[in-house]
Amino acid sequence: MYNQWGRCQNDGNDCTINKFDDIKNTSRHAYSKNIKENLTGAIMNEFESIGQELLSLIEEWEPKLSALGNDVIIERRNSQNRTIKQIVGHMVDSASNNTHRIIHLQYQQSPLIFPDYANLGNNDRWIAIQNYQEEDWNSLVQLWKYANIHIVHVIGNINIEKLESVWISALDEEISLKAMVVDFPRHFKLHLNEINELINKV
Repeated sequence: MYNQWGRCQNDGNDCTINKFDDIKNTSRHAYSKNIKENLTGAIMNEFESIGQELLSLIEEWEPKLSALGNDVIIERRNSQNRTIKQIVGHMVDSASNNTHRIIHLQYQQSPLIFPDYANLGNNDRWIAIQNYQEEDWNSLVQLWKYANIHIVHVIGNINIEKLESVWISALDEEISLKAMVVDFPRHFKLHLNEINELINKV
């Protein structure tokens, strides 16, 4: 150890070695801190990009959806036999359920077994039970809009120390919080593409 004037106070010990050890320990700490800060920055940048992409798509698609005629949204069906109204309803369910997953995975014990709305036919049960086909279209579009704006807000406030928390799906897959967030835009765009195909369907 060195006193305030830089003199050795180790009584026979080699202060040069001790000082070198102090430097190494400080360097390790600084390196670990920098790695953590860099990883934190990279993750936050990735999540910010996800949020911005989702907000841009919401802004683009809200007027498109609102302008669709009744015949388009209730009569045309995709390969899963869903109408545009039902697809939009399913996207509301996705935003709602994923919001709950994100929250639960930040305070529940991992791995988490959470009810799975998306597999084993449950997604169609959700669509049928809520009867999206008869929902007021303007209300449904606004619900779609704000449910997804809210999940962007939730994603932006995730505790990054919880990103490796996992939930177990109905297919017995372990999915981390980070993987779920990163995959959300893919799922979102998949259904927008389905809607677009139905809009252009002859």
